[in-house]
Amino acid sequence: MSIDQTLTSQERLAELDLDQLQQLVGLVEYDEAGDPFPVTCWDAVVWAVGNATQAAAFYQLAFGMELVAYSGPETGNRDHHSYVLRSGAVRFVLKGGVDPASPLLEHHRRHGDGIVDIALEVPDVDRCVRHARAQGARVLEEPHDVSDEHGTVRVAAIATYGETRHSLVDRSRYTGPYLPGYIARTSGAPKRERLFQALDHVVGNVELGRMDEWVAFYHRVMGFTNMAEFVGDDIATDYSALMSKVVASGNHRVKFPLNEPAVGKKRSQIDEYLEYYGGPGAQHLALATNDILRTVDALRGAGVEFLATPDSYYTDPALRARIGEVRVPIEQLQARGILVDRDEDGYLLQIFTTPIGDRPTVFFELIERHGSLGFGKGNFQALFEAIEREQAKRGNF
Repeated sequence: MSIDQTLTSQERLAELDLDQLQQLVGLVEYDEAGDPFPVTCWDAVVWAVGNATQAAAFYQLAFGMELVAYSGPETGNRDHHSYVLRSGAVRFVLKGGVDPASPLLEHHRRHGDGIVDIALEVPDVDRCVRHARAQGARVLEEPHDVSDEHGTVRVAAIATYGETRHSLVDRSRYTGPYLPGYIARTSGAPKRERLFQALDHVVGNVELGRMDEWVAFYHRVMGFTNMAEFVGDDIATDYSALMSKVVASGNHRVKFPLNEPAVGKKRSQIDEYLEYYGGPGAQHLALATNDILRTVDALRGAGVEFLATPDSYYTDPALRARIGEVRVPIEQLQARGILVDRDEDGYLLQIFTTPIGDRPTVFFELIERHGSLGFGKGNFQALFEAIEREQAKRGNF
């Protein structure tokens, strides 16, 4: 199947043409027939949160997402509230326990607000599960159909690092708002111009010494390939360091950087995450935007906080020599704290929020790509130092 055929088969991507998607997330030519575990695209990022009702309002009012579906006591789901939000091709599902015995409440007690499921859309659930099982994956849900008046969705799930799972979803025979058991729902939140259009990548943090194990898992079980590797001085300051490798699906629509802590004089951001999250998990989501200045201004105006970048980053002659010409004056990037990096394919603009919850765990990255397929390697030093300043404020450094 060609990229064009793959994309046009996805109703929720209809608003984005191929050129936009290639620019946003770095698509490559891809032969699905030779892939033992073909992945079409992200399906949903499913969160366990302490208060789904308030979280849904936050993502609508601050992030400009649109409420599209709901499940809860009013629909016969006595266990939890679940709100489905969209922005372009990005789908968040926010779940909060209602029943005191809900497993979601126990998950939240252990981890705080966090991602429980990185769901992937696949063309053949059974084929993927057969391959995964043969390669030693733990199957959490066997392939099965769920149906309602809108059609049928075939789903399954496999385990990955920590308590994170990948649901595998084939919704090619379904026209409903999300899944059977959900109803279409909107809200009275004011409509805003879309701030981001796609999910670029999701970063996972794992324990010391286990990064290569999980990289091998994605190679063996899901047929992912290596995109990048960062070791030693690539991601280090005088005080802390980490190791990172990036794996991607065949079409590069799904990309997972995987981090582990490295030995340093003090605790790294990965050590802090593992302590406060209570184990491995998804650390941050990169949201692709085609206008990072407008997006940052809107988010900051809604109260979202970003990591601060010192002025010295922008006045360094080496930076200007390295990045060359970009679409906006460096002074506008400096005024907002946006980082810029260039590689052999082009350049990117990026910025990182502070943690979005009470625990210093999950946060967001905003990214605007102009040809670059990288992850901002030239910014790692500045980013690490900014994170360390925030850790010091919390007393966790």
